[in-house]
Amino acid sequence: MSGNKFKIISASVVFILGFCALSFAQEDFIYDAKGERNPFMPLVTSSGVLIKLRPRSISGGLDLEGIIYDEISMSYAIVNGSVVKVGEFVDEYQVLKILDDKVIFIKDGQPFEVKLKKEEE
Repeated sequence: MSGNKFKIISASVVFILGFCALSFAQEDFIYDAKGERNPFMPLVTSSGVLIKLRPRSISGGLDLEGIIYDEISMSYAIVNGSVVKVGEFVDEYQVLKILDDKVIFIKDGQPFEVKLKKEEE
């Protein structure tokens, strides 16, 4: 009889653990690339052919996408899809200064700033 009790208890534990695993299962995550290339998609097909990407079009102006700010060391900004630092150029605009919330550029001797847009919630 003790062997049957062990089998019943073991089956019950397996059933409960299986039920708990199903109840805590998460929904599939769907990545929103927001119009850009999905970084989780391969760049090479299964037959070894490189997938051609269409170049990103710049619709005039500067698109400040992100800032990696460091008070002590080198700061970087992501502008029009490129990572730049102070002194580098984005088209005809030179990066003059990178702050925590904006980047100051210079063009034709005239400085101007582009503020980082806050992500809408």
